[in-house]
Amino acid sequence: MSKFIIQVNSAPYGNSASYSAFQFAKEAIASGHSIDKVFFYQDGVLNTNMLNSPASDEFDLQKAWLELHQQHGVPLVNCVSAALRRGVLSQSEAKEYQQQHWNMQPPFIMGGLGELVSGIEKADRLICF
Repeated sequence: MSKFIIQVNSAPYGNSASYSAFQFAKEAIASGHSIDKVFFYQDGVLNTNMLNSPASDEFDLQKAWLELHQQHGVPLVNCVSAALRRGVLSQSEAKEYQQQHWNMQPPFIMGGLGELVSGIEKADRLICF
């Protein structure tokens, strides 16, 4: 079986790339593969904004990512640079940058490109969406 890292580069809504990344992760796990981490990069960091409020008849992609983490322990890592550029702050970044509010949904965590690169070295495949 393979170990994957999934890189999500697209916002949760507007196209199907983020949804496809989630579906791939779910099916890979169901097939016996492992997901070492999901790395949210570029507009993909918008998946982690707790202020996302999809319509009641839409698939709640953020909730799905959270359930994937809860059920399978898959780390959900935001690129800190991409997140800050797009106004997605963790509680610690909000404090560091003296902002009153933060909007990154736990258990998403911040990380850097170095974390992605070191993960790639250990994984069998990097899959980008």
